[in-house]
Amino acid sequence: MPIVIKKKWLKIIKILEVKKFTLACAESCTGGLISSYITSYSGASNFFIGSIIPYSNELKDKLLGISYKQINKNGSVSKKVAYLMAKKLSIKTKANISISTTGIAGPTGATSLKPIGLIYVGISINRKIKVYKFNFSKKYSRKKIQKQTLFKIVLILEKLLSKL
Repeated sequence: MPIVIKKKWLKIIKILEVKKFTLACAESCTGGLISSYITSYSGASNFFIGSIIPYSNELKDKLLGISYKQINKNGSVSKKVAYLMAKKLSIKTKANISISTTGIAGPTGATSLKPIGLIYVGISINRKIKVYKFNFSKKYSRKKIQKQTLFKIVLILEKLLSKL
């Protein structure tokens, strides 16, 4: 992990602890990478509630309550589904911060409208939700797209939390 990301993450941890915020994740395209990163730090249990990996649409429905109708209407890789994942997770876990990821990390699964590298990240802070769209290079490996998503989340969280 780049040192700048580690420093920013340590700053985020301090803010979470001072504000007594809790955090939860619903990771589809990142498959637990964010949660693994969070739990690699001692003391994560002070703020990290946990995560789910609703990789299939069936689990998005069963665990988060996002209907097949919504998923089929928008596609599982969409701004709306990222929004709903963050929203439903924050309601179910009562976490102050909920992070969701959905996207196409490749090397397969792309369409003309949804290329490899298309990622949506939903971030809910005290039930105010923003969705971020990223288009990483289709030349990146699956692992690099997932890591770049993690890096972007750390940068966004640091910015949002420093404003609170």
